[in-house]
Amino acid sequence: MSLIKVSSQSRTASIAGAIAGTVRDEGKAEIQSIGAGSINQTMKAMVLARGYLKEDGIDVICYPEFVDLDFDGREVTAIKLIVEPR
Repeated sequence: MSLIKVSSQSRTASIAGAIAGTVRDEGKAEIQSIGAGSINQTMKAMVLARGYLKEDGIDVICYPEFVDLDFDGREVTAIKLIVEPR
């Protein structure tokens, strides 16, 4: 499964399309965000993606998880959302 990485500069409509497409194609999606701006973009995209999928008769829910990542020897905590049909 592909991991959708979101930054604070990501366009919400693009992220939403990626989420919806991944759920349609693979049955679920995983989204990774680091920082408040990124999480904000992710949540706005989730609202849009849920609307896109609802048009196809798919209702989704998401589960948040913390993920520890290593960036050049520095540990960073990210939030990962797992999105799947209800």
